[in-house]
Amino acid sequence: MGGIFGVASKKSCVFDLFFGTDYHSHLGTRRGGMAVYGPGGIVRAIHNIENSPFRTKFERDVEEMEGTLGIGCISDHEPQPLIVRSHLGTYAITTVGRINNLDELVNMCYKEGHAHFLEMSGGAINATELVASLIDRCDSLVEGIQYAQQVIEGSMTMLLLTPKGLLAARDKVGRTPLVIGKKQDAFCASFESFAYLNLGYEPYRELGPGEIVFIGPDGVETLSPPGDKMKICSFLWIYYGYPTSSYEGVNVEAMRYRCGDMLARRDTVQPDSVAGVPDSGTAHAVGYANRSGIPFARPFIKYTPTWPRSFMPTHQANRDLIARMKLIPVDALIRGKKLLLIDDSIVRGTQMRETTEFLYHSGAKEVHIRPACPPLLFGCKYLNFSRSTSEMDLITRRVIARRDGDKVSAQRLAEYADPESAAYAAMVEEIRKELHFTSLRYHRLDDMIASIGLEPCKLCTYCWSGRE
Repeated sequence: MGGIFGVASKKSCVFDLFFGTDYHSHLGTRRGGMAVYGPGGIVRAIHNIENSPFRTKFERDVEEMEGTLGIGCISDHEPQPLIVRSHLGTYAITTVGRINNLDELVNMCYKEGHAHFLEMSGGAINATELVASLIDRCDSLVEGIQYAQQVIEGSMTMLLLTPKGLLAARDKVGRTPLVIGKKQDAFCASFESFAYLNLGYEPYRELGPGEIVFIGPDGVETLSPPGDKMKICSFLWIYYGYPTSSYEGVNVEAMRYRCGDMLARRDTVQPDSVAGVPDSGTAHAVGYANRSGIPFARPFIKYTPTWPRSFMPTHQANRDLIARMKLIPVDALIRGKKLLLIDDSIVRGTQMRETTEFLYHSGAKEVHIRPACPPLLFGCKYLNFSRSTSEMDLITRRVIARRDGDKVSAQRLAEYADPESAAYAAMVEEIRKELHFTSLRYHRLDDMIASIGLEPCKLCTYCWSGRE
């Protein structure tokens, strides 16, 4: 997905920018970048962070950079921030989001006089460069941001660094968050609400959907008011968000406790212990254990000192290998035991099957699986949730294809999404058999929404329901 952070200060911003950006490392896996405005103009550094932490790659840059204004990012895909020089002046830009009509917008730019775009490795165009080109079609940066938000299909949250201050813009329906922190002589903008707390900032306010603000060291000015419609991504609470973060006033860790609690209320199985698949499943498991009275345990421990995140490698086989290698079994808590495992989700099913086989091989008697969200039936078209290029990567869609063929109507898919339907029950049972679970029970969508606690109309649940 990616994360962004920016600082406007009367003093040097580099230290805050460095650590604030680093606190977003859980959101991206490929590149990190910082841009600072100082005596020499805008200075930028971008590094590959696939096999090294952000901090180790940018320590030297922090010593060399100087300035009072800066933006930084952790990115899953394109190198950022970019420095742009146009009729609107020189600025740096970083983004989080997804452009579904990228080819259409690129061709539109070509037809209207845009000469070229730089290709990244593999031939793709940098989405942030395209956003900048759309902005530059207008007479001001604010008008350009509004225009870009209007023509982009998908989502786009962005930070711009100018010689006068920062421009922060949340995507038009608020699918991703953007929050403002404040301390003496400085303001910051952050994807994650916890990223600035240890730097001395206090929460100031969240931007509304589509809102654009100017951030300087003395204050925050709204340049374009927020819209009425919100569709924030529900998966932020289930998986992506860091436990200490809050979105729209709802803390991630607390939501996961409620999620596990509601899973337990509907369950009847009696395992020996409840465990979460590290890390995101752990809080869900605590909530389940607290409600059910079944002991919480850690039958395997995640070895984190050297292994990167499981979805980092490009190839699925490598991701599966790393996911398996990271988990170290605790024989005394596995052998002869009936285990209930909670994971944030089942996407392809590959890693969960590997985990289950690993537990059986370690002597587990039973392995019951409880995903913390409903079955994923649709690929996300608003955020870069995964590298899947086809919905057939989803285990649910493969099972449905075996049952109904490759072409399935929207009405039929709605039946598979309904936890009260026979089609849903048959799909879940086939997944259970394929992945060798003793039992399988997904979180219901209505319960998941209740676990978050926001009005359903404010949440995006497209990947489960197919409805915007």
